[in-house]
Order: sequence, then C-alpha cells, then structure tokens
Amino acid sequence: MAGTDKRKQSLYFPEEMLKEIQEEATRQDRSLSWVVQQAWKIARDRIKSFPAVNDVTGDPDPREE
Repeated sequence: MAGTDKRKQSLYFPEEMLKEIQEEATRQDRSLSWVVQQAWKIARDRIKSFPAVNDVTGDPDPREE
C-alpha cells in the first residue's frame, strides 16, 4: 500500500454521539479516529445506497451547471 494520507479534518458530532464514540474508544483502548474510520468502513456501502438530495427533490445539481 502506498503512503497513508494523514490530513487533519474537523468533524462535528452531537454531544451524546461523541460521548458514545469516546466511551467505545476507551473500551477498546483505541483512538477516536480509529473508531470513526472503522465505522465508515463498515457503513460506507449502506451510506452510498442512500439517495442524493437531488434524487429526492429532482433539483439539478448546482455544481454541474
């Protein structure tokens, strides 16, 4: 595998959700980042199956104009 791109990014979570993630990270003796990365790997196919906002509203994507 090529070098890992480690860009810093701020993410905002509701307080209760962040608390749950922190508790799970502590339980597993892992970082918050690791827990969120694993959650994404598990959930990404499901999330990609959600319709885009424009699929629901029928509005054109303004980035394509």
